[in-house]
Amino acid sequence: MMSDDPFARHRAFISASVSAPSFPTFNSPSSSSSRSPSLSPNPNPNPLLRPSPSSSSAAAAAAAASASSAASKSRLISPPSFSHNGRVALALAPAAAFLLDLGGAPVLTVLSVGLILTYLLDSLRLKSAAFFAVWASLIASQLAFFFSASVYYAPLLAGLALLLCAETTFLIGVWASLQFRWIKIESPSILPALERLLFACIPIIVPALFTWATVSALGMVNAAYYLMAYSCLFYWLFALPRSSAFKSQKHEAGESQILGPFEGCLHTLYLLFVPLLFRVGSHHATVFSSFSSVCDLLLLFFIPFLFQLYASMKGALWWVTRDAHQMHQIRVVNGAVAMVVVVICLEVRVVFHSFGRYLHAPPPLNYLLVTVTMLGGASGVGAYAVGMVGDAFSSAAFTVLSVLVSAAGAIVIGFPVLLLPLPMISGFYIARFFTKKSLTSYFAFVALASLMVLWFVVHNYWDLNIWIAGMSLKSFCKLIVASIIMAMAVPGLALLPLKLRFLTEIGLTGHALLLCYIEDRFFNYTVIYYFGFDEDVMYPSYMVLTTTLLGLALVRRLSVDQRIGPKAVWILTCLYLSKLAMLFITSKSVLWMTAILLLAVSPPLLLYKDKSKGASKMKSWQGYAHASVVALSAWLCRETIFEALQWWNGRPPSDGLLLGSFILLAGIACIPIVALHFSHVQLAKRILVLVVSMGLLFVLMQPPISLSGALHSDLIKSAYQSSDDISIYGFVATRPTWPSWLLIVTILLTLAAVTSIIPIKYIVELRAFYAVGVGITLGIYICAEYFFEAIILYPLLVSTIVCASVLIVFTHLPSASSTRLLPWVFALLVALFPVTYLLEGQLRAKNIEEGEEAERFNTLLAVEGARMSLLGLYAMIFMLIALEIKFELASLLREKALGRGAPTSQFDHKSGFPPKSRLIQQRRPSAAPSFTIKRLATEAAWMPAVGNVSTVMCFIICLILNIHLTGGSNRAIFFLAPILLLLNQDSDIFAGFGDRQRYFPVTLAISGYLVLTALYRIWEEAWRGNMGWGLEIGGPGWFFAVKNAALLMLTLPNHILFNRFMWDYVKQTDSVLLLTLPLNLPSIVITDIVTVRVIGLLGVIYSLSQFLISRRIRIAGMKYI
Repeated sequence: MMSDDPFARHRAFISASVSAPSFPTFNSPSSSSSRSPSLSPNPNPNPLLRPSPSSSSAAAAAAAASASSAASKSRLISPPSFSHNGRVALALAPAAAFLLDLGGAPVLTVLSVGLILTYLLDSLRLKSAAFFAVWASLIASQLAFFFSASVYYAPLLAGLALLLCAETTFLIGVWASLQFRWIKIESPSILPALERLLFACIPIIVPALFTWATVSALGMVNAAYYLMAYSCLFYWLFALPRSSAFKSQKHEAGESQILGPFEGCLHTLYLLFVPLLFRVGSHHATVFSSFSSVCDLLLLFFIPFLFQLYASMKGALWWVTRDAHQMHQIRVVNGAVAMVVVVICLEVRVVFHSFGRYLHAPPPLNYLLVTVTMLGGASGVGAYAVGMVGDAFSSAAFTVLSVLVSAAGAIVIGFPVLLLPLPMISGFYIARFFTKKSLTSYFAFVALASLMVLWFVVHNYWDLNIWIAGMSLKSFCKLIVASIIMAMAVPGLALLPLKLRFLTEIGLTGHALLLCYIEDRFFNYTVIYYFGFDEDVMYPSYMVLTTTLLGLALVRRLSVDQRIGPKAVWILTCLYLSKLAMLFITSKSVLWMTAILLLAVSPPLLLYKDKSKGASKMKSWQGYAHASVVALSAWLCRETIFEALQWWNGRPPSDGLLLGSFILLAGIACIPIVALHFSHVQLAKRILVLVVSMGLLFVLMQPPISLSGALHSDLIKSAYQSSDDISIYGFVATRPTWPSWLLIVTILLTLAAVTSIIPIKYIVELRAFYAVGVGITLGIYICAEYFFEAIILYPLLVSTIVCASVLIVFTHLPSASSTRLLPWVFALLVALFPVTYLLEGQLRAKNIEEGEEAERFNTLLAVEGARMSLLGLYAMIFMLIALEIKFELASLLREKALGRGAPTSQFDHKSGFPPKSRLIQQRRPSAAPSFTIKRLATEAAWMPAVGNVSTVMCFIICLILNIHLTGGSNRAIFFLAPILLLLNQDSDIFAGFGDRQRYFPVTLAISGYLVLTALYRIWEEAWRGNMGWGLEIGGPGWFFAVKNAALLMLTLPNHILFNRFMWDYVKQTDSVLLLTLPLNLPSIVITDIVTVRVIGLLGVIYSLSQFLISRRIRIAGMKYI
């Protein structure tokens, strides 16, 4: 992120003398010789003989030089990066998003400004300033959060919440600090401490913040369970033993870890007790009110305890003991006790509470059978997980336990006694699969378990007359049974040989399709009907998100293990991701349309990959085929696009908007094809830019077009034919929208010319036709859109735009004769300006004189508005001409400098050409017109004069607009004066004007405008002001005028000195600046005119700026000397 110059660092660490200390490095051969004498051989074979001074000093110098060079080489090696960024981002990125949502716009604004400042400082290679800017932006955003966050709690809870947010912000700052490369180089010892701080604090702070966010969305009832789940998750991510990214690998296993025993103990205590204490604190009134509440407390302690024991298999309790046998005993004994408690509590809290209707055994037999089933099943799973099932005896016991658990579970749910051998045989086969690794046994278990599932569904649900999710319950049961059977069969199919992996792919794809269909029906058809009773049911959004994440994780795991191929990964990824569209777009067909679109878009990303060679390129016919499929898929999604636009706008979208959305979607969907496989084909990238631009233009402009005959959609036709639009939205007066086609054509032609699709660079005649055509289309659009009442002005306006287009095009791409004709074109353009302006007023002068008073007033306003529009149009035209000429002159000077000979370092040693010249050589074909720089310099001497006239005309017109629109605002000059930066040095008016004086017109215009405005304000207040107001501020006479005029005169010395300084950059003595600076203070304090006060403040700024600029120039000159 924060890169530095390695050679600068190399120079910074070179020792100044041989006596400078040197340190051993891991990759230096001389480091072994610089260690202690006891660990290195003695260079002197006779230790009793004293070496000579010359030999000892030479040896010392050689050793110091070699050690210094080795140390510098080691510092040139790239420092280690923080390898746990993904893990930390998983915790802190959602936390930061939640804090931004709480803080709102103020926090987002402050943080955005701070990050922009950080980026600018980092771009300027101010590494320390960028580091402190990050922390300053975080502190400022946290202060803004304190004053703007909507935290409506009791004072104690609000304080704890704000403290939690501040700690999270601090952790984000620590994480950001680890990304600075210069810290890794200059202060490497602090990096392990920051890393340890992150891993120690995240498992404590982030679970609480995630629980806060979840409670805000789902309520407070199960908040302790949310905290328990997040604590387990972040304990697994951060509290397990992990190697540090900054500690050397030569450390021992315990020393290279990030966390120590204290942090491990603290995380364990947090995991075990904090969710329990949170439950007690939040439900203290009912914590012991029932046996279910007590079971909640036990579950909140023993479920994390079981998770802790399982995590100990990954080294979680390394700080307790390092003896593997002793740890195994702790795991088994404590796990058995915790499992018994958890099973009993789950029976009370879940099984008998929510599923009691499915338990057909009478009490107390049902309690016994449920206990045997759950406790036996949990014991078997736990024993197998910890590796206790291995020998013949344990395998036999595991098999007997599995058969017993299966029989007890079948009896308790009411399975027929005559069919009881069926679950017992099923339990035997699943136990045999785990002990003998027999696939035949697993498929036998799947077949028998499928029969049991089918019996359970038919026995409990088949006879119910219920319509759910738009279908009968029987149909839904069929889908559920099929989904369960596929889910049970897929693990066995995944264990088959690789040549049969297509069976796994078929099973996974079928299960994904069934899951998508079921969730689509549940999420979009949320009404259940039972004997005439309607009830709204809700398939929760988090279930869609959960099944999507689990499906993507399963696909990734099977892909890594090579159990499924790339095509199956492509199909499954698209199916699972398409479910997320249901969360954002309320359309009943959005899931399948999104799946079709993803299947069309994603092949360039998920297919055509070869791990040994990287991403392989498509062939041309494959690219065309995929682009066609993408366009067809986008067309099939037209109803979904229509419904999304209707939901966004609140009414049916226009045909232009619908067509633009379709084109834009197709263009964006083709970006992966071009970016990944045809990035070397310029034509493909240019066509893609045109398609995306066309879609954007259709979306923004919404041109009139009729698609009723091409849509072939009853949904869209019925929406357009709705008769209640006027009654709901009212009558909307429409205006002609056909001119938008002209603007679209103009922009598309311009993009085609810029991207060289239209080769105007090499064909002069085509260039002329292009310039005239673009001018005509743009001119007609401007006339029809903004001057539709003044038809007589149409030829003049179109001629003006055509002249401007020809001038800009041929200035950028000159021809052999354009340099002689363009000055006349510019003269015609300037001549059209007063003619058009005066003609606009004269056309309606007769109406102003003859009409009634109201009509005359309206006509006068219309004339004034049209004239202001004309002024704005001509200001824009002159600005474009000035910018184009400035750009061309700068390019010309740069090419001349390269032609005379640039420094060797700026040239490409491989080709012998400067970079720009080499680019020109590559892009200039043989058919291009030969128009040399020398010829352009001799024949294009008109360019600086035309550019200066355009700049001055634009500036004057903008001043006139400022006077008419804002009444002569003082602030406007600071935005208008930079226009004068476009002035050029010519041979007539601005002969002595060069690049050194480019800021002189800006400062002179600001000072002159403000002084003239101040004099006008003084005259207006003194001689034309209100008498009462004049008496209040000192009278309209000489006193007011003389006072403010004198104060204005006091501000002039600084302005004169600074403008003179901006012309010649001659340093003034400090005494002159010190004497003139206080002259501005009376103007700031005493004056009655705001403009004079602004001039005084500007004089102070000018004086300080002159001093600082002079000092910087002097320091630079001294360094050069």
